[in-house]
Amino acid sequence: MSTLLEKKQNWRWWFLLPLYPYERRRTLVRELIPNQVWSFEQLQGLLYVAVPIRMTVIRLSKGLMLYCPITPTIEVVEGLAILEKQYGPVITLVLPTASGLEHKVSLPALSRAFPNAQIWVCPGQWSFPLQLPLRWVGIASKRTRILMKDNTPHNNEIDWYSLGPLDLGVGRFQEICCFHKASGTLLLTDSLVGISSKPPEIFDLDPTPLLFHGREYGDELLMDSYEVRKKGWARMVLFASYLRPELLEIRSFTQVVLHSLRSGLRHPHIHFGLYPFAWQANWCEIIDTIMADEIPKLQVAPVLERLVFPRARNIFLDWLDQLQKINNLVMLVPAHYHAPIPCCSSDIAELRDQITKRVWATDKESWSFLASLDRTLFKLGALPSYSAE
Repeated sequence: MSTLLEKKQNWRWWFLLPLYPYERRRTLVRELIPNQVWSFEQLQGLLYVAVPIRMTVIRLSKGLMLYCPITPTIEVVEGLAILEKQYGPVITLVLPTASGLEHKVSLPALSRAFPNAQIWVCPGQWSFPLQLPLRWVGIASKRTRILMKDNTPHNNEIDWYSLGPLDLGVGRFQEICCFHKASGTLLLTDSLVGISSKPPEIFDLDPTPLLFHGREYGDELLMDSYEVRKKGWARMVLFASYLRPELLEIRSFTQVVLHSLRSGLRHPHIHFGLYPFAWQANWCEIIDTIMADEIPKLQVAPVLERLVFPRARNIFLDWLDQLQKINNLVMLVPAHYHAPIPCCSSDIAELRDQITKRVWATDKESWSFLASLDRTLFKLGALPSYSAE
């Protein structure tokens, strides 16, 4: 029998985008800056390769702004109601990406939960395989505005910056980030991430994905310890970043089945003992390139760099130039991985300098699978042929 909390975490429309954790969406609420910035976090992924997805709540002079929608379960709506009682109503909903389906899919339901809030969406919204009007996907057109095209909201309290647009062939990539002046916080979607070796706090609600990937063989039971959690998190980060990272092999079908025959494994919770991944003994050597021990390592997400911007580095650098000029920048809050990330203008300048000095969108080592995927899509004509270099 489901508990009351489980019912509040249930999302019956999960099949619209059937990602883990499917119908049950646990939510972690954190106050990032007292009385100003909050984070509502859930998990999202494929086959236990799960990372946090985050909606950021900003306190404005007349109410609250929600940046980057997440699944609006009863638990989420009740959490927002607590903030509304103290800081005023939700007055603005922002969908800051043109291409991020995991963010788009939650907006219709979230907008219905807050019928008096104005909706702002990134320009160039698109759907595949058919291009559908916003109202056909459940977004109220009468109270929806287009960022940049129809101006931007709360300009006395927030500055807005656009990364893109960039033609992706089937649609466009564009992300609108915003800087909340009162808190010194820059809100981002997918463009920049910060990754620490410490597993995000949301996994304390259910560490199963960490324990699943902290094993070596499918016949190992899920054993919980901090070291296993760290190992599982590091491997999930490598999966999510590179899709097929270096030093990972896929076991044969026979090996996978043989290691799944142990008793006690006949349960979907552990995928019936099926575990096809074989990490080489020195796999830890590539961890330092993508995560740090204490402060999350600020970086361009490898998937974004190699599949979205491989031929458009200058567009990305121009965007960083804009961010570098922000006065009183204190921290970044991306929609994925760790947050907040301590950051000032000099950190943005240092990141830009690193990008200009290294090979952009390389095809070496852990990047090789992403590079092969990019080349295949490019040859098929699914990616644009122009270069911004």
